[in-house]
Amino acid sequence: MVDADLRREVAELRAELERHRYRYYVLSDPEVTDAAFDALLERLRTIERAHPELDHPASPTHRVGAPPTGPFETVRHAQRMLSLDNVFDVDGLLEWAERVERNLEGVTPRWTCELKIDGVAISVRYERGIFVRAVTRGDGETGEDVSANVRVIEGIPAALDLADPPALLEVRGEIFYPVAQFNAMNDAREQAGEPRFANPRNAASGALRQKDPRITAQRPLALICHGMGVADGLDVDGHTALLSLLAAAGLPVAAETRRVEEIGEAVAFVEHWGAHRHDPAYEIDGVVVKVDDFAHQRRLGSTSSAPRWAIAFKYPPEEQQTVLRDILVNVGRTGKVTPFASFDPVLVAGSTLQLATLHNEDQARAKDVRPGDTIIVRKAGDVIPEVVGYVPGARPPEVEAAGPWQMPSECPFCGQPIERLNGEAASYCSNIDCPNRLLESLAHYAGRGALDIEGMGYETARTLLDEQLVGNIADLYRLRAEDLLELDGFGDKKVALLLEGIERSKQQPLERLLIGLNIRHVGGTTARLLARHFGDMAALRAADVEVIAGVTGVGQIIAEAVVAYFANERNAALVDELARLGVRMTTDRVAVERTLEGWTIVLTGGLERFTRDEAKRAVEDRGGKVTSSVSKKTSAVVVGTDAGSKADRARELERPIIDEAAFVSLLDTGQLPSGTGGADQTVG
Repeated sequence: MVDADLRREVAELRAELERHRYRYYVLSDPEVTDAAFDALLERLRTIERAHPELDHPASPTHRVGAPPTGPFETVRHAQRMLSLDNVFDVDGLLEWAERVERNLEGVTPRWTCELKIDGVAISVRYERGIFVRAVTRGDGETGEDVSANVRVIEGIPAALDLADPPALLEVRGEIFYPVAQFNAMNDAREQAGEPRFANPRNAASGALRQKDPRITAQRPLALICHGMGVADGLDVDGHTALLSLLAAAGLPVAAETRRVEEIGEAVAFVEHWGAHRHDPAYEIDGVVVKVDDFAHQRRLGSTSSAPRWAIAFKYPPEEQQTVLRDILVNVGRTGKVTPFASFDPVLVAGSTLQLATLHNEDQARAKDVRPGDTIIVRKAGDVIPEVVGYVPGARPPEVEAAGPWQMPSECPFCGQPIERLNGEAASYCSNIDCPNRLLESLAHYAGRGALDIEGMGYETARTLLDEQLVGNIADLYRLRAEDLLELDGFGDKKVALLLEGIERSKQQPLERLLIGLNIRHVGGTTARLLARHFGDMAALRAADVEVIAGVTGVGQIIAEAVVAYFANERNAALVDELARLGVRMTTDRVAVERTLEGWTIVLTGGLERFTRDEAKRAVEDRGGKVTSSVSKKTSAVVVGTDAGSKADRARELERPIIDEAAFVSLLDTGQLPSGTGGADQTVG
């Protein structure tokens, strides 16, 4: 029996990881380091391994990236774009290599070593050598069509330089800013009075998602190719041969990549570039080691999220010392109060830093950093810096005498009490009308992942609040052109764009509204689960904790937060007002019969008519459950293309195996085709 505390920890880890995925992949605005995210993910993975009954197919441990939520057309990948498993030391790399050789039954493979570029994953499709489409990774199953923007990036050929190009070739790689060009661009922006971009990776992601390709064309983006997806008519037997062909075709590949005969040489490659990580033209955060031979790769296969034939060696975070000048707090959209450090500027991993998060009151106290301390600032070769701690021998006597830092008792923005809820590490401003909380709420509500109101960014939100034109989210729908035109910097075009965006936002489906309402623990995935299950806002508001917790993938913690949100009179009144103003309160869910009540389905391989999420939703909408592993309790295993070992496991356990056509029939009828069983033949 798993105790309640462990279940609660799992629920909180999943909610936190979903939030971080959303900020990283969708908003391009992460709030934790890669290393911190990896640690959270590994903690969850460890618990799920020790307690399989807590595992769930919707867990972040089984997912890649995040679902596309932007304005671009979504495209289903012909072959999944997987993530990579990580190791953080040489022992981990050697253990992985031993596991590979064991699975290859004693065969010693050759290895390819390449630098892990800190960029944006992309898949570029060529048909008969002609550029056809470019798609982001998204959630690995579907991505966003950014072809118009990728076409204008210098160095990406419109046609492959091959006499006899393959009928089809999907090239996988990373789009990034070269460090020198990124720094020069930032310097130019600063001289022009424009804000500097925070870091290359997020800036590259933002440039790829510009609606106007002319803006993308002005950004010094580049591509490095490191693999392929589907191919037809390509005659290569290994990764090194593939890279040679791509280079001959005019596609950019990394000059630093090396093929080695022994894993010891791969270790040497890792150690060399760990000491020279700033030498390449692009930012790196590790090394990728791959089995070179394609036949060996096919034998090794993949898990649900990562290939077994490749591993990412992640370099440790970089650290620098500086002097802490102050500890301040910020109030976010849910009222959460987050302390952060302000310190003398310091160069870490190629970026000049002055601020770093301290996460919450407990972490700030545990690190015991105080203004005047010499502190250690770390950056995991990626984006968000953090304070590791202070240097004890460098603490001045007056700083020691001042005592530990204390969380302020009052909000610096509104003067209302700051409270800490029982059982939580976070503290909150108790004032729902706190001006900074309103600012964050408005910007979030209008953001790309929520209601997607074009023309409504932080500065516009701040202006509307300062001019007292809005006091809450509902006031956005009362804005008038004549009032906006009186504001400095608000011309006819800007006002028309903003009001059109606000009007369009009324038609966004329920899941987008749930994201925008700032309900604690409710991110993109949870919002979609709730919207799909309940169908409309009224049904969700009428549900109690037990009913909501029973929704697959939701659970007790999130259910309590949802019920508490609607129990608040101010929140309930806000939702009622939004409905009166014409904001949509329903989703696009189509009512279906619950033909799979009590069924447990396992999905393996790619399907033609469904993405993985669509197939999962189709089962859940009909009352069934999707799990990640085959057991005696499995009702049926749906086998698509490139299916893994789950089909073999189903045969061992004599569980029904069906193809996609039979799956479609099953969804409609709730019945398996006659003769379906654990035989060697998949039944359709």
